Amino acid sequence: MSAIVPLLVLLPLLGAAAALVLGAYRRAQVLVSTVTLTAVVILSSILLVHVDSEGPVVIDVGGWDAPFGIVLVADRLAVIMVLIAALMLLGVLVFATGQGIADGDRETPVSIFHPTYLVLAAGLFDAFIAGDLFNLYVGFEMLLSASYVLLTLAGTGARIRAGVTYIIVSLTSSILFLAAIAFIYGATGTVTMALVAERVRDLPADVQLILCIALLVAFCIKAAVFPMSFWLPDSYPTAPAPVTAVFAGLLTKVGVYAIIRTDTVLFTEVDIDIPLMVIALLTLVIGILGALAQADIKRLLSFTLVSHIGYMIFGIAIGSQAALAATIYYIIHHIIVQTTLFLATGLVERVGGTTSINRLGGMLRASPFVSVLFFIGAMNLGGIPPFSGFLGKVGLFDAGVTLGTPLSYVLIAAGAATSLLTLYALVRVWNMVFWRPRSDVEGYSSPLLDSLTEGPEDEGGTVKTKTVPKLMLTATAGMVALTVALTVFAGPLFDFASRTAADFESPTTYVDAVFPGGVE
Repeated sequence: MSAIVPLLVLLPLLGAAAALVLGAYRRAQVLVSTVTLTAVVILSSILLVHVDSEGPVVIDVGGWDAPFGIVLVADRLAVIMVLIAALMLLGVLVFATGQGIADGDRETPVSIFHPTYLVLAAGLFDAFIAGDLFNLYVGFEMLLSASYVLLTLAGTGARIRAGVTYIIVSLTSSILFLAAIAFIYGATGTVTMALVAERVRDLPADVQLILCIALLVAFCIKAAVFPMSFWLPDSYPTAPAPVTAVFAGLLTKVGVYAIIRTDTVLFTEVDIDIPLMVIALLTLVIGILGALAQADIKRLLSFTLVSHIGYMIFGIAIGSQAALAATIYYIIHHIIVQTTLFLATGLVERVGGTTSINRLGGMLRASPFVSVLFFIGAMNLGGIPPFSGFLGKVGLFDAGVTLGTPLSYVLIAAGAATSLLTLYALVRVWNMVFWRPRSDVEGYSSPLLDSLTEGPEDEGGTVKTKTVPKLMLTATAGMVALTVALTVFAGPLFDFASRTAADFESPTTYVDAVFPGGVE
């Protein structure tokens, strides 16, 4: 079973190399990418069942025992993140393939897209199973390199400008992360997380606090936590729809994942709960206020992405088993729902020719199926019962009530208000884009929307029809089905999340998995 763990990273890298060699053969590249990600889904599913029943799987790469070699750790949290990420990447790949076939790959040039996409996947998977800080840094850098290429596909001015902002912010966070690793190595003599967790306890409290903050600042930038979230709404909306969906669903969650590891494994004795709660409060409020001010669907969703990171930080700050279980469930929910909504927005843009709320109308009549897909995702993100968004928030609020501090009650109130305001913002999108008659939209016309709503005729009197590619619709519908599955299987998922959270009650669980014979 241990042989599966490195394959989670190795397969995407080999697939990227094969896709690069097959650059002149689009279908071959699509086949390589699809087979690679499908294999990762299957392997991670098998590994998840094993890890859930038998415990973490640890492998020392190259036969070099930790802490001298690279160690990969596949525990419940790492494997579920790999599985969800692989599923999202596969779904978005199907969407991108349909878009590429229909558009001739203008938006996502296939010779560039597929190798870069698989490198991004390898970086994601490596970050999740990394057992040492430097390997985690390598995973982040793989993400950075691939995401910059994906963000600037087609080389438009807007994408280059957004890419420059993104790369500057990402490099800044990477430099801070690398500096934090250097500080930790200087203080503990290792970068293996299990050994850092043991040795850091012997350091003075103020040194522990400085090292912890150094890591958290870098991770909070990557997670788009306020006030380090300014870059996200300007960067994500300019990319092609498949790229935006992957970025919104997955990239910020790598930062959240790293924050969980920092708080529950590395620096368990550092008390930063109150500062984290304040940061969570500000992230919730500022993010949703930014969303309310937007007139573009992509920018609105980008701001809601920022605000909902606040829920996750809230759960991490509480730190109880119930809170962490709700946080893990909410992370899974948000990855799937946010990715789905951006794909649905890509369909809206294809039909309407824009994502500007003020310039769209009549989408419900033009494309009822797209409208339903967007509606389900919007209600889920808004936290309408019985969807997973509601269930995750209830779990977080219940943990906050159990904590019973004044600040936790303030956060519960802010979280409830954020949920209502999210719903208000999405209902406003629905009313203006889908429900409002297109005739009420002043000065706007889309050839595709016209053909779908009015059925213009050609010279022979035949009605001309244009439709959204079935592959794009199928991919988005499959993702919507996954969001519904989060509600249908909420009980087993919460049970799994609770078992995962129980692993974090003491860092010794993680340490013992890496050093079963004890730390020397």
